[in-house]
Amino acid sequence: MAERIVGHGSFGVVFQAKCLETGEMVAIKKVLQDKRYKNRELQTMRMLDHPNVVSLKHCFFSTTEKDELYLNLVLEYVPETVNRVIKHYNKMNQRMPLIYVKLYLYQVIMNFNWEHDLNYICIIFKVPSFVFAVVRYFEIHHSIKERKEELITTIFLFVVSKFHKRMPAEAVDLVSRLLQYSPHLRSTALEALIRPFFDELRDPNTRLPNGRSFPPLFNFKPHELKGAPMEIVVKLIPEHARHQCLLLGL
Repeated sequence: MAERIVGHGSFGVVFQAKCLETGEMVAIKKVLQDKRYKNRELQTMRMLDHPNVVSLKHCFFSTTEKDELYLNLVLEYVPETVNRVIKHYNKMNQRMPLIYVKLYLYQVIMNFNWEHDLNYICIIFKVPSFVFAVVRYFEIHHSIKERKEELITTIFLFVVSKFHKRMPAEAVDLVSRLLQYSPHLRSTALEALIRPFFDELRDPNTRLPNGRSFPPLFNFKPHELKGAPMEIVVKLIPEHARHQCLLLGL
């Protein structure tokens, strides 16, 4: 049973809904099936299995009086967004704590590492982040070969100008490594995750501002670390989390 619209755009409409059988809250993404285009979103969502991607629970088709066909994806419902968090702090005339910036960006990059060879245009992140400038860079870089240098310079200047003196040196270090013009100099996802900017997330004593612990950040699957140098793996997974990795066969 659909309760309210929580998102809409050129892709379709997203409803907050409740499963009448179980009482579980879900999201339903309703997408028009345009016969002129091949929609691979259902195929893609069936393939995805990652903590930072909403899970597909069910799907069904529906039609309208105009005989329009819609695909309805029943997805895991995530009530919070980074946009709402930012607005919350803006209303209080405060800056969002840097620990949230680190956490959200870490999860986005962690997801890039996992799905680097998938068509991520169709992927719905659990962390719809304010770092869309960086995400957009990756999308543009893979789809537009011309004007790369101009695009990279523009985004870098945007990030630096937005934070300038307030931007920690570790953040400048990370951004500068992500926005390198040459692919050989640009950090891979795993290399980005071990940068000093994220060291606080690896500290077992660090907590969120509300006192809660972090969500799982080191639950890599074996194929995610395949081929990674041991020095990266050792730094990526702190000592206090290595027993979890042993259980996963890493």
